Amino acid sequence: MVLIRIHYPRPLHLQKAYDFMGHKRGAFPVAEQAADRVLSLPNYPEMTDDMVGEVVERLKEIMRW
Repeated sequence: MVLIRIHYPRPLHLQKAYDFMGHKRGAFPVAEQAADRVLSLPNYPEMTDDMVGEVVERLKEIMRW
């Protein structure tokens, strides 16, 4: 089974671990835009053809929305 999920849904400056820095939304607009738009796909040498096929099928499902 291949997990497809958003790996970085929130830019670093908005992560709880970095609250002490005091940055708010809008402080790093490029990072925020990337977090809203970039899709991270599973990609590693151990992926089998079946796993790649599963990723493709899931993407097809998402694109039908």
